[in-house]
Amino acid sequence: MEPSFFQDMDVYLEAIESQMRDSMPSSAVPLAPYYGMIRYHLGWVDQDFAPSTSSAGKRLRPLLCLLACEACSGDWRQALPAAAAIEFIHNFSLIHDDIEDNSPVRRHRPTVWSLWGQAQAINVGDGLFAISRLALQRLRDQVPAAGKVVEAFRIVDETCLLLTEGQHLDLFFEERDSVSVEMYMEMIGRKTAALMGCATRLGALIGTEDQALVERYSRFGYQLGTLFQIVDDILGIWGAGDLTGKGIGEDIASKKKSLPVVYALERSQELRELYRKKRLTTKQQRRALELMDEVKARDYAQEKASQQLTAALDTLDGAQIDNRAQSSLRNIARFLLERHS
Repeated sequence: MEPSFFQDMDVYLEAIESQMRDSMPSSAVPLAPYYGMIRYHLGWVDQDFAPSTSSAGKRLRPLLCLLACEACSGDWRQALPAAAAIEFIHNFSLIHDDIEDNSPVRRHRPTVWSLWGQAQAINVGDGLFAISRLALQRLRDQVPAAGKVVEAFRIVDETCLLLTEGQHLDLFFEERDSVSVEMYMEMIGRKTAALMGCATRLGALIGTEDQALVERYSRFGYQLGTLFQIVDDILGIWGAGDLTGKGIGEDIASKKKSLPVVYALERSQELRELYRKKRLTTKQQRRALELMDEVKARDYAQEKASQQLTAALDTLDGAQIDNRAQSSLRNIARFLLERHS
């Protein structure tokens, strides 16, 4: 995230990081490499397991959880176990996604599987999933209402299932010649939007007894997640590789069915023929970009993202809450539309 924009978020981000580290099991010598790989993916160490502070990721989802809690007049520190659990879930899904997508780079560094192999990476991802549930257990010490803790576990488990459903659809779409925009939106609703909706839902659940308010913040997070993924799709094609941490046009090379591609495929026979090829040469990748430009696929995707921002802000405004956390949520929503990485 841009430091100038998020500098007032430091207190939350530091608390999230502290909670995550406290939730990490201690490791005896034989297991040091195992937990070293987990810490590497989380950005805490380098590939030699020496301390590092780079490539930790945005910590966006746990931040949204804490801000939603505070916006609902709750003590945001009560939501820290949920925030940590959400970030662990996000990272377990990323490790598995990198394997399934054969991605060698994430956050400007080699992925876990590309350094230590797929088998170890699968195990590391599974470990992070288990750690996420142990982290969520700490909610019992923060939230006196046992019913809320049970509800939090249900929400998280349902969300994890949605994540896997979304990943299934994403992988399935790679094998299909035809994927509609509606099918794409259904996929990202599960793969990306569900976890952001979970983050804001949990925060609101902990911060208020008003169920309608909880549902509203859940909807806001879902809309924000949809916005985030559409912008990510745009960056995956037209973003600068040095900012995104991926190769320039990597999503074209891998023939990923992102929103601009899906939109263009519905409008260009030549592009459909290109995407039927097993691999795209550099020349064919350039041609694919030209074809997407011809049908204004980027403009379409940017307009869809703008619509999601409007919807998210309208949802937030409907809560009729005016405090610092609410303002921060609005600012984050606007930032996500304009981000460059």
